[in-house]
Amino acid sequence: MSNDDLTHENFDFRGFDVPDLKAVTLASSSDGEQSKQPKTKHEDASRNRRHGKKKSKSDARSKKRAGAGKTSESFDDYEDYEEREAVGKADKKASKDRPGLFAPMTLREVTVRNRIWLPPMCTYSSFARDGRPTPFHYQHYVSRAFGGFGMVIVESTAVAPEGRITPCDLGLWEDGQIDAWRWIVDGIREAGAVPAIQLNHAGRKASTGCFAVGYDGQSVPEEAGGWPTMAPSEIAFGGLRTPRALSVDEIHGLVGAFAAAAGRAVAAGFQAIQIHAAHGYLISQFLDPLSNERDDEYGGDLTGRSRFLVEVVDAVRGVVPEGVPVLVRISATDWAAGGWDLDQTIALSKVLKEHGVDVMDVSTGGIMSGVSIPVKPNYQVPFAEQVKSKADIPVTAVGLITKPKQAAKILARGEADAVEIGRAALRDPYWPLRAANKLGIPSTEVPYAPQYVAGAY
Repeated sequence: MSNDDLTHENFDFRGFDVPDLKAVTLASSSDGEQSKQPKTKHEDASRNRRHGKKKSKSDARSKKRAGAGKTSESFDDYEDYEEREAVGKADKKASKDRPGLFAPMTLREVTVRNRIWLPPMCTYSSFARDGRPTPFHYQHYVSRAFGGFGMVIVESTAVAPEGRITPCDLGLWEDGQIDAWRWIVDGIREAGAVPAIQLNHAGRKASTGCFAVGYDGQSVPEEAGGWPTMAPSEIAFGGLRTPRALSVDEIHGLVGAFAAAAGRAVAAGFQAIQIHAAHGYLISQFLDPLSNERDDEYGGDLTGRSRFLVEVVDAVRGVVPEGVPVLVRISATDWAAGGWDLDQTIALSKVLKEHGVDVMDVSTGGIMSGVSIPVKPNYQVPFAEQVKSKADIPVTAVGLITKPKQAAKILARGEADAVEIGRAALRDPYWPLRAANKLGIPSTEVPYAPQYVAGAY
């Protein structure tokens, strides 16, 4: 598999056992392509009806019941079918009241024009290694704002220089970086999208290589621009260098670093702040018992392991205006026995809601190398739905969502409040505009910039 197949947003699947994505096919293609999966019994029945081999509902029911004496399974199948039919009708009725992809969404004092968002995806393109964005970043983000995305979430941005994933990561660890962001933020807003930024500290996964530095998948040596790393405990990630354990005073300092970066983000004009607590980076390392063996107030039970994140949320919420939404990206599971899981995610989400978090951005994975992740379309959506329903908090869904109808069904089923289009958006900056056309939405109801109306679908 290529590296492109093994990366998803700002989580790197390299080093994981990932199934062949080409072998995975959606049950029904949203672009009108013919499914290559074997025909089901329902498809055969439909074909028979088209050819005049019609059976009445009573005949089918009688036949089903007549065979019930042969095996108990056959009658159970009938009962399951009846239940699925009832649920399907109820779900279809409920979906009429649920917002579509192009319905606006209001979070505090910010209204996002639609439910199609660009997730944070690392580009490792601050080539001067000073954390400042460049013309590339302007082109990258503003083009997708013109492409119709409702919220554009800028990639992992370090709250401290040693918190960068690679030497070429973006940053907001000092006031001198604020001005470099303003023109990008202004460009996103002028194109009609909401500019958001993801704040992060990579912890033990910091100082790694990338295409611009070399040492891909390895720790960058100090002589090549790398640096020592830190974490909750002295436990390395895979073959990366072993981090040193943070002191309590250093933890308190990092809480302040997140807050200060959030304040700079607001000063630069960002309208929403996302805290990165997923994918095995520092906050995720505190949450997971597989990477946190501390015996002080920042370790132990769920309350202790969650303390750092809750303090970061409180600190960020305390410095940004009341009308600015705060989002948290979480790994709902790390796909590893004894590690972070969905039950803990739901419990934590309830706490974060009480502390002023407005949206949970639900992803998975990243804390351990060598685990098996069942990557396929929609593979993370069920986790988002569970967090939404059980924690009663808005969620976004992400994970190989590439087709317009696929995305629309997620909202229609009430599985998420917004969808994030990652890899497909790298291929097509105008994905939302094309999706509207595929879904039959008139161009007059789609966020075309005036300069591009002449080229509308």
